[in-house]
Amino acid sequence: MKRRTAREKSFQILFQMDVNDIPPKEAIEHVMDGPVDDAFLTDLVYGVIEHKQEIDEKINENLENWTFNRLASVERTLLRIAAYELSYKEDVPSSVAINEAIELANSYGDEKSGRFINGVLSKMLK
Repeated sequence: MKRRTAREKSFQILFQMDVNDIPPKEAIEHVMDGPVDDAFLTDLVYGVIEHKQEIDEKINENLENWTFNRLASVERTLLRIAAYELSYKEDVPSSVAINEAIELANSYGDEKSGRFINGVLSKMLK
């Protein structure tokens, strides 16, 4: 599976978990129509889950005129994935993590989602 596809699928999985409060295995099987054998996707999903508290704190610290609790599920999930990649995936260039999050935000969010994601992640890099 290409990394772009793995990011999109991990977004769908983590979004399902966030909205429906279901366990990872169930969300993975629902999105993937069965078990998955992709190391990058699995790492994204379980990495975000494992580091969720630290990731959420980093996101919250970089929000301007906004609170973490007000984030829509789409933006919150995309920020978590990108923040995980920026903080814990040394083999992923920062520009790639940010660009991929923006692309997914443009596909799944509203017309302002991509710019919002870009602003938060760019601030996180500084």
